[in-house]
Amino acid sequence: MTATDKPEIVQTGPLIAYAADQLRARFTVHELWKATDRAALLAAVAERVRGVAVAGHIRIDGALFDALPRLEILSGFGVGYDNVDAAEAGRRGLVVTNTPDVLTEEVADLTIGLLLATVRQLPQADRHLRAGRWLNGPYPLTSSLRRRSVGIVGLGRIGKAVARRLEAFGLPIAYHGRSRQGDVPHRYYPSLLDMAADVDTLISVAPGGAATRHLIDAAVLKALGPDGVLINVGRGSVVDQAALIAALRDKTILSAGLDVFEDEPRVPAELIAIEQAVLLPHIGSASVHTRQAMGQLVVDNLVSWFEGRGPLTPVSETPWNKA
Repeated sequence: MTATDKPEIVQTGPLIAYAADQLRARFTVHELWKATDRAALLAAVAERVRGVAVAGHIRIDGALFDALPRLEILSGFGVGYDNVDAAEAGRRGLVVTNTPDVLTEEVADLTIGLLLATVRQLPQADRHLRAGRWLNGPYPLTSSLRRRSVGIVGLGRIGKAVARRLEAFGLPIAYHGRSRQGDVPHRYYPSLLDMAADVDTLISVAPGGAATRHLIDAAVLKALGPDGVLINVGRGSVVDQAALIAALRDKTILSAGLDVFEDEPRVPAELIAIEQAVLLPHIGSASVHTRQAMGQLVVDNLVSWFEGRGPLTPVSETPWNKA
């Protein structure tokens, strides 16, 4: 395949080198995030670009679809795709893909690690030792996973993997979502508020978007109670961040472990200052192994499409039925 034979795509943000190198080998790649004038770049390639490799936090909506009239497929990096207007893509006959499954176990592992770190105050204990304070006395006793009950918000692939791990700890598990799942043994709550009142640990794996924005609000945090722990590895927008800061300050809940935030990578100073919060920089899937697998699936979706085999992992808003 010569350079002129390669299909042309737009890449919206940086990808792991493992995937970026493959894209450059198979496609003519226009790197949108590097352009000083993005509109000019899109105008220059509009009649040739048929695919987009979606990476970074850029919003993908009708404006981009209008700018690329020959667009057919958008291959996204990550299981979440709330930065892409998939519904509008579906209305226009475009296909959107994501990278499910390949990151499920990694994120579930991180979730359990974050839960343990939050309940047992592992980062705080580490700081205690490093500051030399152990010389003056032992670290204070912490909370425990013993006798805790967990409610999972969003029992999809990752939520189920988290539940399997929690079962090994012997913890009772409940879940809240849009509907009851018949093959799940755990108790279902149609009301998140009711579930929060009945558990003391909430783990949110819910996707972002308008339907889940601030789903976990001041009322839910109050129902969780003073021994309550919130873990969020889904999307920052699911939690009312201002209400969470107030709940932590006022000891409405005990603590929180967060891997995601409302306005990443900007994290409020008020949240950073709260000692009982454990904060991670959105690293749920951030291992070399898993990010390479995610990047490979971005490439594979585009390659499969341009070879005429259709998408591998289309999202629900843009289902694919090969004619």
